[in-house]
Amino acid sequence: MVQQPIHESDIETGVQHSGTHSVLRLINAAHKRLEHLLFNLGRDSDVQADVIDIARALTRATDMNPNTALACILLNQEEGSYAVRHCVDSAVVSLLVARALQKGPAETLTIMAAALTMNVGMLPSQEQLQSRLNAISDQELALIHNHPQQGVAMLEAAGVADPDWLSYVLAHHENEDGSGYPSGNTGDEIPFNAKIISLADRYCARVSSRSYRKSLLPKEALSDILLADHDSVDPMLTTCFIGVLGIYPTGAIVRLANGEIGVVAGKGGSPTTPVVHALIGAQGAPMPGPIKRDTANPQFAVREMLSEERAGVRFSMQQVWGDEASA
Repeated sequence: MVQQPIHESDIETGVQHSGTHSVLRLINAAHKRLEHLLFNLGRDSDVQADVIDIARALTRATDMNPNTALACILLNQEEGSYAVRHCVDSAVVSLLVARALQKGPAETLTIMAAALTMNVGMLPSQEQLQSRLNAISDQELALIHNHPQQGVAMLEAAGVADPDWLSYVLAHHENEDGSGYPSGNTGDEIPFNAKIISLADRYCARVSSRSYRKSLLPKEALSDILLADHDSVDPMLTTCFIGVLGIYPTGAIVRLANGEIGVVAGKGGSPTTPVVHALIGAQGAPMPGPIKRDTANPQFAVREMLSEERAGVRFSMQQVWGDEASA
């Protein structure tokens, strides 16, 4: 089947012209629309409604197949600018965590909207900052520390009037122990929904590659949050977060006990026993097609997580998740 390209109208609606809906296409279309909106903030007629509409488009995409949506975080890192893609990834994670916490649909959309706009206060400089090879200057550090307030000011000027949305943007870098910014708030002084966004932000940043460092493996990113950040994050929320992602998040590349290499395609019976689609056989030869493995079976237990470079495996998301992951 020949896939149709995404047209301008697709960016507006989050729907592509081919008869088959693709989670990957919908997420990429939402990314393009958000990028246009954020870099032209205030020129659009109704920023608040437009961002909520993008959040709804991401919700529809995630509802189609949550596994494909999560896999995009690890396997779709070449799409568009890092700064905007990071906000889209954080919004998807925030959506799944909010649902696990039984947040209502309206509240969840507000959380997602705040995640999508959390870095607008430093957006013009973020791409440059994330590609820096040398230490940032004092002026750049001040920009980073001031971007929550700057973001709120920009959103208010563009017509965003939802006080919860704005409060989440303002507080998404506050920490439980008071070490965050801009206000150094602690514990219950921080809106709980801002903590959801903050945790999603930390995780998605760690698993994304930058010019100055390689991405962390998902398991390392989770361990880093649990160990290095344990004083600054809500432990109850961390437990929920790991429950949503699993120890081996969807999209992670793993080696099995029998020597096969594959990709985590979804959750299994427990956080440590995901469903894996094997791609490379035990002797190192590519398989003719992905083979589903139940890692609860000791023969196929996950032995270790691998980087794409170390795994030496190339595959398309469509091979694993079908047409819902078509490019």
